[in-house]
Amino acid sequence: MYVQSILNAVNDTSVRLMATRDHDWFVGEMGLTFEADGFTRIGGRLFGHLLLADRPLSLDELADALKVSKASISTDSRRLLEKGVVQRSAKPGDRRDYLQIAPDFFSSIMQHRVERWKKLNALIGELKLRSPSPTATVRARLRYMEDVYDYISGRVDEALGSWQARRAQKPAKPRRVAKAGKHPKRGRAA
Repeated sequence: MYVQSILNAVNDTSVRLMATRDHDWFVGEMGLTFEADGFTRIGGRLFGHLLLADRPLSLDELADALKVSKASISTDSRRLLEKGVVQRSAKPGDRRDYLQIAPDFFSSIMQHRVERWKKLNALIGELKLRSPSPTATVRARLRYMEDVYDYISGRVDEALGSWQARRAQKPAKPRRVAKAGKHPKRGRAA
């Protein structure tokens, strides 16, 4: 077993830039965070692992790394593909699908969230049409929800538009990260 694990580490072409303990912690926490936000835990772990990968990974590689079935990876990767969080790629002569994080995954997540808010707001509007005489308390709650969803989704739409315009003008530059125990000099970008 020990020799095999060393051989696997030597043959592993996905170089990890962090300790396995830190990688596993981050992937696990990402799973819990996604789960709290309505995704599946495996979907969050999949996202976390792909976020830390420096190359596209096959479904087999992902299932092996996350210690889950290939069917689970396939199901959750489809959900992330639908939301624009990951993208599929292929290699010449290889029939397998490979996954990687989408270039602007955060915008995709936020656009999906705004769409959900707009659907909730439309549902409230539909309720008001179907039942025009709720109590004053219920009317106040519904008005509050419409105002909040309308305001917040409008601001997020504006921010996303501004972000996309900014990205179109100037591609993001990789930021240097300080090594553990070392801090960047003041006045310089980290």
